[in-house]
Amino acid sequence: MKRIAIFASGSGTNAENIIRYFQERNNASVVQILTNNQHAKVLERAKNHKISGLSFNRTALYRSNDVLNLLQTAQIDLIVLAGFLWKFPEHILTAFPNKVINVHPALLPKYGGKGMYGAHVHTAVVANKEKESGITIHFVNENYDEGAIIFQAKTFVSENDTPETLAQKIHQLEYKHFPEVIAQVLENS
Repeated sequence: MKRIAIFASGSGTNAENIIRYFQERNNASVVQILTNNQHAKVLERAKNHKISGLSFNRTALYRSNDVLNLLQTAQIDLIVLAGFLWKFPEHILTAFPNKVINVHPALLPKYGGKGMYGAHVHTAVVANKEKESGITIHFVNENYDEGAIIFQAKTFVSENDTPETLAQKIHQLEYKHFPEVIAQVLENS
């Protein structure tokens, strides 16, 4: 059984969707939820599914091996970033080569990089009158949103879309495709 750790910073709707997807399968499961926000709703979601949920600070992630040791002790096969807003540390990337993936709410390389997350992305897409947007699932490297692309899915952006309506379309793409792509990555690893 493959073991998944999810990093999230907020409400955890994608994390819960992934948890539910793998609860219905016998080849992998989410065993750890980690967050940089001790008040994040994702911790409540983890508790509701009887999954270990822990919060950490910058020191534990960047200046010590606390988080790395936790991942190694839990024998994690894949790290999934689902709305995790901090840059992922190189020492964990080195310990888990091609084992860290992220979902980004735009069609990279457009609208990626530092500060481009969530509503910021959707606001920029609408402001620039883009005709399409979507999601990009990619491997994580040492730079924001520059890792190798695994999968992209598109949605039409209408002239009536607002950042909020676009966000709803993007969430639907994430809910549909992210768990399936995670399963494919695990099969190929």
